[in-house]
Amino acid sequence: MSLKPKVGWRGLLLGILGVVLLAVVFMLGLNFGDGRLHVNLPWTTKSVAGNLPNSLNYATVNQIYQSLKENYDGQLTESQLLDGLKHGLATATKDPYTVYFTPQEAKDFNNQLNNSFSGIGAQLGQDSDGNLEVIAPIDGLPAAKAGIKAQDLIATINGTSTSGMSVDDAVNRIRGPKGTKVTLQVVRDKAQALSFTITRDDITLPSVKTKILPGNIGYIQITTFADDTVGLAQKAADQFKQANVKGIVLDLRDDPGGLLDAAVHVSSLWLPQGQKILDEKRGTTVVDTNSALGGDELHGIPTAILINGGSASASEITAGALHDNHAAYLIGQKSYGKGVVQQLINFGDGSQLKVTIASWYRPDGQNINHRGITPDQTVKISDADAKAGNDTQLQAAETYLANK
Repeated sequence: MSLKPKVGWRGLLLGILGVVLLAVVFMLGLNFGDGRLHVNLPWTTKSVAGNLPNSLNYATVNQIYQSLKENYDGQLTESQLLDGLKHGLATATKDPYTVYFTPQEAKDFNNQLNNSFSGIGAQLGQDSDGNLEVIAPIDGLPAAKAGIKAQDLIATINGTSTSGMSVDDAVNRIRGPKGTKVTLQVVRDKAQALSFTITRDDITLPSVKTKILPGNIGYIQITTFADDTVGLAQKAADQFKQANVKGIVLDLRDDPGGLLDAAVHVSSLWLPQGQKILDEKRGTTVVDTNSALGGDELHGIPTAILINGGSASASEITAGALHDNHAAYLIGQKSYGKGVVQQLINFGDGSQLKVTIASWYRPDGQNINHRGITPDQTVKISDADAKAGNDTQLQAAETYLANK
């Protein structure tokens, strides 16, 4: 999504994705759905909806209200009805990215953006036999503190057998509010049966992971463009420069997007100051142009970007900007295709409106909405490869960089 905050979300670029990672965080919450926002509009172009009246005539709405009040056989509260009206106004746009959030929904949305969840802090996958398996407990978090170990097989969750249970279903059963408990029956070393009752806690995961691959290739994975992304990406760039890496893999697979500002800063690690990253348009009018900020310490280092159908919004902005400015080669599968920008407007009660304010265009002039970005080299990961942990897309990137 591409967010620009009215107080916060620069350009929300989150897409709607189904995550196809083998490892899924236990505490995962809602699915990401769109992008980030501008908070204060940097331009004053009139809205295309400017022909609407200054206020709505609520007479017919009140007729529906009176009819519900007099005839509905069930419980309703005033806040329910008001929230329904607000949700309905946003839904009337028929734009999937324009959404009203109640205060709790707004809190959940922002937590999702910043990888903040309530859960136990572990990664979950499936072994070769389809059993639910702990990939890795995260150091210092509830699962690790309780004694959960990598390769533990989860037999039951709160007494419910995991036989035939999907990873997503297990995630939903294991996550929950801070302070509540979840009981896991596990099998260790395929022999020892153990039981763990774990108290859930608030967990925030870093949005950037890095390592040095064989052949002195730097690897940076961005899972979402969040508040911590710029600082962590800069640290990765400093590490790569110090190591004098031969090439870089930027892994944007299953990255649903996030903050536009973060995408601009990340792109600026490769692009010299002033190079275009994207244009924002309302109709045919360019209302804003985002350019590289300088500090391009990774400029000239061969770079392969991994994308797939889960790469959306801010990740598509970054991939498109680096590709169109001849700074990166794209490998994987066609991206999601979200080419619009939202703004987050905050209200006094903690609620928010996420509203589409513009379309964004790549440096080459393309808008990728509903079209996505086609990689230079299409590489799929078969079901058999996924099950065996064989990352053919990453292998293709390493091969490409080894020959540069």
